[in-house]
Amino acid sequence: MSHTIPGKPPAPASATDLAVENQQLRARMAYMIEQAERNHSIMMRHQAFDLEIVGAGSFPELIGSIFRSLPAISELDSVTLSLIDEDADIRTVMEKLGVDFAAFPDLLFVSGIDQLGFDLGTRHALSPPPKPMLGMFDPVRHARQFPQPARRLQSVAIVPLLRNKRIIGSLNLGSADPARFTPSLGTDFIEHMASIIAICLENVISNEMLKYIGLTDSLTGVYNRRYIDRRLLEEIGRARRQKYAISFMYIDIDHFKRVNDTVGHQGGDEVLREVANRIKAELRLSDALARFGGEEFVVLLIDADLDSAAFVAERIRASIAASMIGLAQGVQLSITGSIGVACLDEADDGPAEAAALELIAHADEALYLAKSGGRNRVMRFTPS
Repeated sequence: MSHTIPGKPPAPASATDLAVENQQLRARMAYMIEQAERNHSIMMRHQAFDLEIVGAGSFPELIGSIFRSLPAISELDSVTLSLIDEDADIRTVMEKLGVDFAAFPDLLFVSGIDQLGFDLGTRHALSPPPKPMLGMFDPVRHARQFPQPARRLQSVAIVPLLRNKRIIGSLNLGSADPARFTPSLGTDFIEHMASIIAICLENVISNEMLKYIGLTDSLTGVYNRRYIDRRLLEEIGRARRQKYAISFMYIDIDHFKRVNDTVGHQGGDEVLREVANRIKAELRLSDALARFGGEEFVVLLIDADLDSAAFVAERIRASIAASMIGLAQGVQLSITGSIGVACLDEADDGPAEAAALELIAHADEALYLAKSGGRNRVMRFTPS
């Protein structure tokens, strides 16, 4: 047993002790430098991710960036997004704008906040928004957020997407590491990341909605001429590359002026909406219906030759004439339509703009023949 004599200084450390201490200090310093470099690398990757999603110009581009980049830069095994879409407005508009949701299986739509998985309790509008929920993965509890995880998850973070204290969805992060997300972990970083994503989502969705409104006829809900002009150019180019036929219909409601004179413009609007619905019911999802103006509608048929288009046109004509259209105050009207059909000339390899104008003109010429021939009929354009 050794004793320290009071007032006597401790014995100087040996060279061996100093070497061990220096080695420990160097190891600690190397670890701190490694951690600093790792944190800097993570910060730079996330800054690049922020710039990438802020620069996204469309809904598919933004969603694609999130699902492609976030799992890689954050070393996650699963990332999903849940968006609140109470009346399916977002999904409907995006589908009309051509978004293929099959390409985004991790994009989930829910009808209300209660389906996001947060414990809202008796929370009201003025209550603070929910905080992220971190913890062990529960296959039953988290089935809605992770319907088909690629790997066996062990821990998850469910992070609210907030805009002006309003919940628009949740960012759902999953890891095969059980220690990755624990209730004691700080959430400032993932809350910041979720806020950037929420801002980008709201901006892109708003822009896509405005784009849709600009391409849609406000009365009937179908596309307008601006949309069909743009879509026709795209489809002519695609049809030429992939070697398939496209056809075009010009539809006119017979004696529509009499309708307005008889039941007024409000009744005429009801007729236009019903006719649009009857036309749409005979079309495929790949086809496009637009109101050209007044009582005129057009239909773009994809991968359809003249015979196929004329067959569909006859179905549309029969559907319009099949039953009376009921208006307000019990008024019943019998409506018929005349239809002209034309097919893109496969031998024409000139500018798409010229081909589009010619296709419309040919369908219009066939429509004129249908109307001059007695109306309520389908006529094909056939080159003389």
